[in-house]
Amino acid sequence: MFTALSERLTAAIRDLAGRGVLTEEAIKEGLREIRRILLEADVSYELTRSFINRVRERAVGVASLKAVRPGQHLVKIVHDELVHLLGEKQVPLQFASVPPTVVLLVGLQGSGKTTTAAKLAARLKREHKAPFLVAADVYRPAAEEQLRQLAQQIGVGVYGQTDRRTDGQTNGPTERPSGGAADVVGLVRDAIAAATRARARTVLVDTAGRLQIDEPMMDELRRLKQAVQPQEILLVADGMTGQDAVRIAQGFHDALAITGVVLTKLDGDARGGAALSIYGVTGAPIKYVGVGERIDALEPFDPVRMAGRILQQGDIVGLVERAQEAVDANEAERLAKKAASKRGMDLQDFLTAMKQVQKLGPLESVMSMLPGMSPKALKRAKIDPQRIKHTEAIILSMTPAERRRPEILNGSRRMRIAGGAGRSVQEVNQLMKQFRQMKQFMKGMGKFGLH
Repeated sequence: MFTALSERLTAAIRDLAGRGVLTEEAIKEGLREIRRILLEADVSYELTRSFINRVRERAVGVASLKAVRPGQHLVKIVHDELVHLLGEKQVPLQFASVPPTVVLLVGLQGSGKTTTAAKLAARLKREHKAPFLVAADVYRPAAEEQLRQLAQQIGVGVYGQTDRRTDGQTNGPTERPSGGAADVVGLVRDAIAAATRARARTVLVDTAGRLQIDEPMMDELRRLKQAVQPQEILLVADGMTGQDAVRIAQGFHDALAITGVVLTKLDGDARGGAALSIYGVTGAPIKYVGVGERIDALEPFDPVRMAGRILQQGDIVGLVERAQEAVDANEAERLAKKAASKRGMDLQDFLTAMKQVQKLGPLESVMSMLPGMSPKALKRAKIDPQRIKHTEAIILSMTPAERRRPEILNGSRRMRIAGGAGRSVQEVNQLMKQFRQMKQFMKGMGKFGLH
């Protein structure tokens, strides 16, 4: 999402930081460009003005320290103010002292609530918070079925209208609204009772969305909030909608006093203004961000790390955490020992290592978390996701004996492998050359105890 913003903002700061002394005139000129960049990125005018004023006050007249040049100090100032703009600190979910904790997911139709509910359930399951899903969107066709399919993927319980009809009973007053509207409040009450019986610790309620904020929608959510007293009301906002996301967040906050925001599609090409504006406008922290389509592509939002990524300082802590979640530690240790051994890795080990790396997510996303890895550098790297699949196809076209002993791959075998993988012989030869180079490199690392 922050590609264009990151490129332009970093270039502007680099130009300003290159000056010897940060005079008021130099600061004024540089901040004028930064202001234009933020406004074009869809950051609200009021927040942009406040941001620029705070940077100006801190930057003018900064003296040169022995270990820190004025330019470096300026980068620190901008980083700190970005952190302030994004919410100061990471804010986790608040859990009830007596379970279950009830979390309402609200938002407009198409913002990704149902998918986000499943992603959050998957994350909470990994954190041993025993999640339970509630299909409370009774208006959108197949909404319940969609949530059931997602819940089945992650092995989490779900309750919807189908279960309520099967039970043939309700828990507590139904409070059916006038005009024959659906009894969403009664449904959620019954769902919480079912979650309690299932010993769930967290109940995630996927509420109905609308094409726009309207009074009937808000009235239903107000009644639901009053009836179930949720610990969290999370607004699911589409990061691709720019300033509209901020207006929507303000509308929901005024009506429901939301406790946090989940920003979806952060892996898209939006300009980033929503992420930079939502906290400043509503005071509600961004708690999670969606970074892909996979069920595990939901990450806690950390303002400090996000500011570092915007300024191309990387996010090594985030990368390590992602690796700890995705990579099998025992398998990684085995591969490291095998790589440093006398015989070294074979192609089967190489394939296993590739699959471990793929678990971290798209390579572009992984590399963007490395310090100094700008969008331009990523383009120069020419990362082709299909190339990994091609390599995998080539190795899978080999026999087990060929994977264990790559040295037996003569010309005829390579032709057969290329045909089976649907690739060229040249690609097979190139893979074998890269494999030999990597094997030699890993052996060298092992001699120095660096595996």
